Amino acid sequence: MASSSSEAVCVTGGNGFIGSWLVKTLLERGYTRVHVSVYPGSDASHLFSLPGASSATLAVFEADILDAGAVARAVENCKGVFHVASPCTLEDPEDPQAELVLPAVQGTLNVLQAAARFGARRVVLTSSISAMVPNPGWPSHKVFDETSWTDLDYCKSRQKWYPVSKTLAEKAAWDFAEKNGLDVVAIHPATCLGPLLQPGLNASCAVLLNLLQGSKDTQEYHWLGAVHVKDVAKAQVLLFETPAASGRYLCTNGIYQFSDFADRISKLFPHFPVHRFSGETQPGLKDCKDAAKRLIDLGLVFVPVEDAVQETVESLKARGFLKQEETSQSS
Repeated sequence: MASSSSEAVCVTGGNGFIGSWLVKTLLERGYTRVHVSVYPGSDASHLFSLPGASSATLAVFEADILDAGAVARAVENCKGVFHVASPCTLEDPEDPQAELVLPAVQGTLNVLQAAARFGARRVVLTSSISAMVPNPGWPSHKVFDETSWTDLDYCKSRQKWYPVSKTLAEKAAWDFAEKNGLDVVAIHPATCLGPLLQPGLNASCAVLLNLLQGSKDTQEYHWLGAVHVKDVAKAQVLLFETPAASGRYLCTNGIYQFSDFADRISKLFPHFPVHRFSGETQPGLKDCKDAAKRLIDLGLVFVPVEDAVQETVESLKARGFLKQEETSQSS
């Protein structure tokens, strides 16, 4: 399925954190017809400052993913579809069904229906580790892998609606793909870090920002590890271009405790008040350096997490989200 760069591809949510990096990666790989769907009224101007970006190579479509007609216009004539758009808020939703679940599930189905209608060869679905964890029933000290699914009852009982939305959306995608003979491959990024191309702060980089500012949130069951966003984008393109790719692909540079991540951050940035956690932040989570074995076997080489962290911090400072230096409150 090695692609002709003259074939059109579509990126939904193409002006978000992952979406912007995916557009950047496609342009770098020589794709010359990239359709980008963005939420109506949202800013996509930063995409046109990317190398290789122009009105000839990028076509921006305003499309609420709940608007099937608008989605279809963005997907029309595209041989590949990268579905990235999914609501993710920094605040708790007032109406989780309307704000998270419905857009994630119905939005995914609208994209898949358009892909099937216009004969797309493959859809690369950007799922999340949030469709794999939390899964408290997973055998203790067994390494998490792509066979794990989030426990919906556990999440609903704790009002954790983002994992519910991602899990239901992915399950709907597999059901649609099976019934309609559509080629779908899913990628499950862990906490994505790296320079911000978009103007606003995204939820995954906010995890690092909050940690640097003294947050004591353990991330409980919502953590497996971290990954550079450019590795996620590379993996998305790799999964589109690799004919044999199928199923689910965990995308993380290792699995380890959030407390271990916090310790590494504290050592990298001793002047920031990073909280030191005692004991396991993810009870029973088994470490694994090559957890993304399925992607590694396809040739993906991960950027070291420390590099991703350094680049994120520099970006957060440059954008004014992080003050140049905080006073350490922990010894």
